[in-house]
Amino acid sequence: MARSHPVDVHVGARMRQRRTLLGMSQEKLGTAVGLTFQQIQKYERGSNRIGSSRLFEFAKVLDVPVSYFFDEMPSNALAGRPMSGRGRKGFGEAGTPFEQEKDPLIKRETLELVRAYYKIRESKVRKRIFEMVKAVGVASHAETVGARKGR
Repeated sequence: MARSHPVDVHVGARMRQRRTLLGMSQEKLGTAVGLTFQQIQKYERGSNRIGSSRLFEFAKVLDVPVSYFFDEMPSNALAGRPMSGRGRKGFGEAGTPFEQEKDPLIKRETLELVRAYYKIRESKVRKRIFEMVKAVGVASHAETVGARKGR
């Protein structure tokens, strides 16, 4: 079985991120574009490549420009794949395009938190929660850094 192309994996991750942020199921997205949820899963994993017309459909349904799927593309996304038929040296070297698990922006927890946050209608309450989370994050980080120095 061939490895997924890093660009396909990135585009799929961006599709999943947007779908989850909208609170849309794979089944609902699939129905909107005439696919099964299993086909959506394959696109989101990057195991199936998305054609340009299909990507255009996804962009319409997810209410984003097509360029959204390529935003934040790591500059070395093509490092792990040879440029077939072009005879270019150096492109076939192995590389890790990006580490999906380490990106907090694509974690389900992050997307659910953002969705819940924007469901809070009162802007003053939202702002206070935002400030509280920032303060807790700073305190937690300072505690961790302090514990490392104390060793």
